[in-house]
Amino acid sequence: MEHTSTVHPDRTTWSVIAGGIVALAVAMGIGRFAFTPLMPLMLRDGTLSTAAGAEWAAANYGGYLVGALTASWFSKDPLRGMRLALLGVALTTLAAAWTSGGSTALVGAGLRAAAGVFSAWVLVCASSWCLAELARRQAPRLGAWIYTGVGLGIALAGSFAWLGGRQRATWLWLELGLIALAGAVLVGLGLQDRSMTSASAGAHASSPATPSTKHGHLALVLCYGVSGFGYIVPATFLPAMAQQQFPDPLVFGLTWPLFGLAAALSVAAAARWLSGWSRRRVWALAHGTMALGTALPLATQALWALAASAVLVGGTFMVATMAGLQLAREHAPANPTPLLARMTVAFAAGQIAGPLLVRALGPDGWAGWDALAWANATATALLVLTMAWLWHDAKHSYSPLRQFR
Repeated sequence: MEHTSTVHPDRTTWSVIAGGIVALAVAMGIGRFAFTPLMPLMLRDGTLSTAAGAEWAAANYGGYLVGALTASWFSKDPLRGMRLALLGVALTTLAAAWTSGGSTALVGAGLRAAAGVFSAWVLVCASSWCLAELARRQAPRLGAWIYTGVGLGIALAGSFAWLGGRQRATWLWLELGLIALAGAVLVGLGLQDRSMTSASAGAHASSPATPSTKHGHLALVLCYGVSGFGYIVPATFLPAMAQQQFPDPLVFGLTWPLFGLAAALSVAAAARWLSGWSRRRVWALAHGTMALGTALPLATQALWALAASAVLVGGTFMVATMAGLQLAREHAPANPTPLLARMTVAFAAGQIAGPLLVRALGPDGWAGWDALAWANATATALLVLTMAWLWHDAKHSYSPLRQFR
């Protein structure tokens, strides 16, 4: 029987949680995903072409992959990496306000690539440092809550684009950049440096170590890659699909805040009410629900279906992220950063593969489906397969979320 700590969190423990939430909100909501709701507005303003927009998005995906490949540089000092990367997110977002299409399109792509690098660094470093610090403070059960920051950040950026969609996108980039800068300063001043040695010792003391094998790690990495592939097509194209039917930004812009709000609420719900489930089964449930979200646009592209897809996909991709990264830390409690980085690499590769598949299929239809439909169908099939494997594997590897509630 697993012993559950009854230690009550103090003020500094809550500061670690708040710092993790803010860090992930800035890095992922702004540095990683702000371009999704802003791209339709830039197209409307004539400051960006469709081709340049695709290049900016691809550059961000590529940068995220590079960031995942290099995040292990900060395995000895993840807090330093998190602070450095948050500052980078703020500066690249501010600089984006002065770039557009034409002669500055290449500069904008470079800025989006750099933002992708910094976002991956923050995700890996925040997961490594915050979870270890909470374990050292005998409060690992609170680790899940830091991942609500991703959804809150997405909802924040989406709400700015939704409510402020009548103004030029340039102003929105500037406003989001200032918010990112404020968040970077808040995290830099609010979190105190700690020894990774003591944090690791706390992790050993409060977290059961699961024997790590190459086979087990590979399975985690592959499933995490499918998470990236599964969510990316809806995350990339839902606002644009909605804009084609409803040009008013107060209508089509609502899909992205819904996406982010669903992500934040789902993580909170999983941490609160699925505490008795194994992480693998929480992950499997997330993949199954995400599969419904990717399959729904295959039946209809009415606005209600697009909104439901945003909720189903947005409400599960961060639950999968939360369960996957916590499971990785359990497999390597002493130094989880390298495994977290490998999983993030797979996630980045999956999200690059999604738009590449859409591009490779081209504008022509195949057997009555267009490229987006085929990408969604492929994602649905992969999500169902990995859901089945995770659920079955959970029978042999019980690992409760109770301590992360």
